[in-house]
Amino acid sequence: MRKIYLDNIRWATIACVVVFHVIYMFNGEAAAGVIGPFKEVQYQDAIQYILYPWMMILLFIIAGMCSRYYLENHSIKDYVKSRTTKLLVPSTIGLFVFQWIQGYFNMQLSGAFEKIEAPKFMLYPIMAISGTGVLWFIQMLWLFSMLLAFIKRFEKGRLYELCGKVNFPIALALVIPVYGSSFILNTPIIVAYRFGLYGLTFFLGYFVFAHDEVVERISKWSAALIILSAVLAGVYIYLHFGENYAENPVFNCIPAIAYAWCACLAILGAAYKWGNKKTALGTFMAKRSFGLYIFHYLPLSASAFLLVKYASLPVPVTYIAVLICGFAGGLLLNEIISRIPFIRWAVLGIKKEKKNVQQQSAEPEKAE
Repeated sequence: MRKIYLDNIRWATIACVVVFHVIYMFNGEAAAGVIGPFKEVQYQDAIQYILYPWMMILLFIIAGMCSRYYLENHSIKDYVKSRTTKLLVPSTIGLFVFQWIQGYFNMQLSGAFEKIEAPKFMLYPIMAISGTGVLWFIQMLWLFSMLLAFIKRFEKGRLYELCGKVNFPIALALVIPVYGSSFILNTPIIVAYRFGLYGLTFFLGYFVFAHDEVVERISKWSAALIILSAVLAGVYIYLHFGENYAENPVFNCIPAIAYAWCACLAILGAAYKWGNKKTALGTFMAKRSFGLYIFHYLPLSASAFLLVKYASLPVPVTYIAVLICGFAGGLLLNEIISRIPFIRWAVLGIKKEKKNVQQQSAEPEKAE
């Protein structure tokens, strides 16, 4: 049975990713590959501190849960084939087919063209690799999926059954291993690749939160978790506003991880309790959430670059314009690319006609 509340969490979280990237483009804390701040102190940057700690953790949890549901009705071979087409192909071949365009804007924003000393024929592969951007998520997700496929061959269900007994205090206490994992296997330069933290939360999604009874137990505490998350968010912002939230020691400090974990539990519980129903907006966005994630950053970054360079708009108007471009441009690119043979396979992992893909959208999007 389709888990509507998971669809709603996924598309709403991806919408938050778009909002985050709009603020990020003009932020004053994480300076790499962005346009930069409008002034020295920007209180709107607090939105980054509200969203950054939990967004991707939650998406990995959801991906783990959906992998469990997918494997209940499919073989390991089907799972590996599906994940490779949907995740690995767009994050490798797709770089050279489409994402090199994103790489061009990334290099423009960072001034790399002025600094790089390489033959002109090398610019294309450099731009392609630079266009990885948001695709780090699906690269890591493919790796975790392949590891899960390996584990699945030996894990006979005992661990999964044991995890079904997790109650609310234990779920809350999982913040301790989550905190510990945030120090493990972090890449030193590209800080997005946090294999310990994201790997653990992916497998917690598979083994723990894929149990409806576990999420139901958490849902009984939804109101308290929402309040606690708000308090922890305030503490985190108060202590660390103005510091780079994406690097050590801020991203894995105790306030950040405690807030992130409580927020994930609050969202899971609240969505299960109040958001497990279809709406017109939810149905529309659920079918396009993966495409929006893949495509939003190109129109967002391009519009930000062009507006700042060639226009002189009030700051609020600039934010709104870039936000609209991120959503509208991402959705439009998804509609166009998903209809072009080969390119849709290379960039979105789509092999069939659009009408067939939308009819079967419940299957491929479950493990995203």
